[in-house]
Amino acid sequence: MKKFNRVFLTVLDSVGIGELEDAKEYGDLGANTLCNIAKSTGGLSLPNLQRMGLGNIASIEGVKPTDNQIAYTTKCGELSKGKDTITGHWEMSGILIKKPFKVFTDTGFPKELIDELEKETGHKFIGNISASGTEIIKNLGQEHIQTKSLILYTSADSVLQIAANEEIIPLEELYRVCEIARKITLKEEYKVCRIIARPFIGTNKENFTRTSNRKDYALKPPTKTILDALCEKDLNVVGIGKIGDIYSYQGITKSIKTKSNEDGMNKTIEIAKEGSHRGLIFLNLVDFDALYGHRRDAKGYKGALEKFDSQLGILIEKLKEDDLLIITADHGNDPTFKGTDHTREYVPVLAYSKSLTKPKEIPTLKSMADLGITILDNFNEEKDNYNFEIGKSFLDKIQ
Repeated sequence: MKKFNRVFLTVLDSVGIGELEDAKEYGDLGANTLCNIAKSTGGLSLPNLQRMGLGNIASIEGVKPTDNQIAYTTKCGELSKGKDTITGHWEMSGILIKKPFKVFTDTGFPKELIDELEKETGHKFIGNISASGTEIIKNLGQEHIQTKSLILYTSADSVLQIAANEEIIPLEELYRVCEIARKITLKEEYKVCRIIARPFIGTNKENFTRTSNRKDYALKPPTKTILDALCEKDLNVVGIGKIGDIYSYQGITKSIKTKSNEDGMNKTIEIAKEGSHRGLIFLNLVDFDALYGHRRDAKGYKGALEKFDSQLGILIEKLKEDDLLIITADHGNDPTFKGTDHTREYVPVLAYSKSLTKPKEIPTLKSMADLGITILDNFNEEKDNYNFEIGKSFLDKIQ
């Protein structure tokens, strides 16, 4: 069975490919991120994903099926309950989420939580609603500057976000406040996935701009993950983008921050060129979700996909013969769908290596954990026994 020296696991955050069987339970019947973007924008131009075989997974306007695909292709389901970033990524690493994380989308956070947060931090808070991060800064940024009250808000995700102007509240102070919020929200009745510091700059709503000094405070994985198992084998686990935050830096040997999708791809391409870091290079490209999915910007989403495809061509060229590239997603976020929430969808899976001899379509994967188990299987030369609750390797199918 073929073994690979490095695995590049690239998560196109929110790039779903059609409703899951249980989509009705989530109010997501009809959601299809990729296909609906293509349909609503006159088609997608994705030549590199097309030659990999993306058009063989689903009928996507502008992306033709091919008889000569250069990657193995399929789609993947999700067994965990929920449709957020942490649920998807944790399932990839072998964790089954049986109960969705708490959200406060409709009501905001309880008064008791806000009171405790104000007492512990010494700050007042304004907002406490579900909102777009850019919009709430425009609406409340001036009041924040005048009163120094911090802007607190949530979204359709399991998050508590705190925004502050870097020229009014120093970054270190914003981070301190978020650390206290994380401690308070470890209580079961408040337990959200992430606390996010959202610093911004500017003097008025016309020029308020979020900076790259965002910081996430995620729950720690409740059990050992596949990333931990790789570390135990003295392999590199390089997290690029928000991967380190998602796993609370557990099972990560090196974390590389990024400013954008383009920056994330450039940094991944540099690693590919170097030929270093035996093990897993784990990349999340969050702009698809944060900038275009939640904001219901199908045209912007299309542009981001086409830019990624262009950089993908460079990455493919720089990969070594014994590298494996897996492209997938963590959930959907159909910009043509109602609301601003994620959507419960299958995700695409494309597996490419220059050394593959007979790329073809393979059966649908039941769980995102199949991805992680396959990666662990690739490096498990000693055949160690790892008892993860979910996941089945498909390594023998990609030779």
